[in-house]
Amino acid sequence: MREILVLYYSVGGSVRELAELLVQGIERVPGVSARVRTVPRIAAAEKTANPEAGPPYAELSDLEACAGLALGSPTRFGNMAAPLKHFLDGTGELWRRGALAGKPACVFTSSASLHGGQETTLVSMMLPLLHHGMLVMGIPYTEVGLHATRSGGTPYGATHVSGLADDRPVSDVERALAIAQGRRLAELAAKLSP
Repeated sequence: MREILVLYYSVGGSVRELAELLVQGIERVPGVSARVRTVPRIAAAEKTANPEAGPPYAELSDLEACAGLALGSPTRFGNMAAPLKHFLDGTGELWRRGALAGKPACVFTSSASLHGGQETTLVSMMLPLLHHGMLVMGIPYTEVGLHATRSGGTPYGATHVSGLADDRPVSDVERALAIAQGRRLAELAAKLSP
């Protein structure tokens, strides 16, 4: 069984919901399963205990063992959130060994507003993955939702517009695109993994 790591940081729950949708898409592919992990807030990064609820904190071994990676973060001024960047900044040993080279990856995000920096946030998450030699994939325009969306969803990756109060539900199009992205990642990982 090939395992895709779905690694995310979420505060209001929107990114977590997108992660769960990607998991649905991943698990639609025979022979592939999802391993869901999160990262702690920066102030808690040195603590070793896992959170009381939700997925456990990621370890470098989760990255090394995965057949593919879906990476998610809320937008922070057009950039990934600091806790996720802090975790990625600690992956130098994996980079030195080329442990992630050749593995497929995708990214996803949520922002409070439509013009909240979704695409630049997605690109900011792609950069360390490219340095690791990962094969970064997006969502092709063959997914009809990209032509129909009036909220989230980009060719760079799944997105959601959560509203200023983080109270807007994931739209049907955002949902479909996130599931499609997870499925595409799993299909590619199945083709690339021995």
